[in-house]
Amino acid sequence: MKIKFKLYATLQDLLPASAVKNAVDIDVADDVSLNELIDRFMVPRDLAHLVLVNGVFHCKEDRDKRQTLVENDVVAIWPPVAGG
Repeated sequence: MKIKFKLYATLQDLLPASAVKNAVDIDVADDVSLNELIDRFMVPRDLAHLVLVNGVFHCKEDRDKRQTLVENDVVAIWPPVAGG
């Protein structure tokens, strides 16, 4: 199935050169887990701080669950943000 995968801030450099506006359309297995996507793009898991599917947060404990995604979902990942 096809989904849109987005990486933000310092993580965007991990996307392929074909990415447009921090996003790439990809094919994934129907039973892919979020952690498998994170690993596929070599995002260090400790830097996958905010993981959203269609705007809904998924905590670390839920990211190994299978069949979380459906066709045309949007997965977006942000690293931890520092600042004051």
